[in-house]
Amino acid sequence: MRLATFNLLHGRSLSDGTVHADRVHAAIAELDADILGLQEVDRAQPRSGLLDLTAIAADALGAPTHRFAAAIVGTPGETWQPWRNDDDNQHPLYGIALVSRYPVRQWQITTLPAAPIRSPVYTGDGIRLLKDEPRVLLAAVLDTPAGPVTVATTHLSFVPGWNLRQLRHAVRALRNLPGPRLLLGDLNMPTGPVRAATGWRPLGKAPTYPSFGPRAQLDHILADPRGYDLGRVVQVSTPRPTVSDHLPLIVQLDA
Repeated sequence: MRLATFNLLHGRSLSDGTVHADRVHAAIAELDADILGLQEVDRAQPRSGLLDLTAIAADALGAPTHRFAAAIVGTPGETWQPWRNDDDNQHPLYGIALVSRYPVRQWQITTLPAAPIRSPVYTGDGIRLLKDEPRVLLAAVLDTPAGPVTVATTHLSFVPGWNLRQLRHAVRALRNLPGPRLLLGDLNMPTGPVRAATGWRPLGKAPTYPSFGPRAQLDHILADPRGYDLGRVVQVSTPRPTVSDHLPLIVQLDA
């Protein structure tokens, strides 16, 4: 079983600042993941050519199972509001996605508590005080060769401390679903606090950010140690695709 998590940066290339479907497709195909969690995913956004990045990722992996979960309606850093219901789906959306080569038994979307404060963030134009976006957890119970497995993805807040609160909330929500349980995502914090807050086991350790000179691991693949029977880790890798300011994290299990 091959697991991967990747913050897409809405498919943007750092070399020229543009988004092209073929680049996104090639970057995802290179991962060759059986299960992929994606963050910073656009759907019908003008800045990314109105592409459906989740559908492109699923096609790249030959994956019949995929779902996009919107966090906001509008464009991050510009005008947006929290996603409310399906009526919002006619507008540009931004969120997370889960792609799987295995069939799904059940989906679950959980809203995570949003940070109530603005925080300083470096945006490339300098330091700006930004309001944090809403955060969601997308989970699926999958039928895998190893049996049913709960897999989830999320993108947590950049506000220190608040991301820990969101992470604990996510773990509590996942314990309502059957084990084994896996969490893939950009948690915006390093391995130490993640493990201390959850007790979950990191399956792969490698710096993932920034992509042009990675120094920190913000992207994680975690396993709930209770009921874990998915085999040992035989490979951990962080390829360098032509899109995003994050490196994808890949974990190969012998299950």
